[in-house]
Amino acid sequence: MAWWSWVLLWTGLVLVLLGMLAWFGQVLFRKAVRTMEALEALAEQVAGLELAPEAPPRPRFRPAVFEETADVLLAVELGRAERRHRRQLRRDRLVARGKLLQHAPSNQRTDSHA
Repeated sequence: MAWWSWVLLWTGLVLVLLGMLAWFGQVLFRKAVRTMEALEALAEQVAGLELAPEAPPRPRFRPAVFEETADVLLAVELGRAERRHRRQLRRDRLVARGKLLQHAPSNQRTDSHA
């Protein structure tokens, strides 16, 4: 092979390499721009979630190990009563809804042949 063919070959390979590097750089730049836009949108969403400054601070977590037994039992019983109450309200709503479905007023019914 002549020496000038080697020069042409290596010049072509270097140009292809530089073209690939430029293309990869452009792709990475576009991805970085899209990522920054997404992070800005996320920052705006997080800023909207901030608690109002007038809201009282949340009480600090304290393990039940350090609480009095009577206080823990009272809290457990209050939680159970609250859950029972919520379940009863849900049952009442479902029963009322079921009665409405079974006994719909005649003016709300549609003709079966319509």
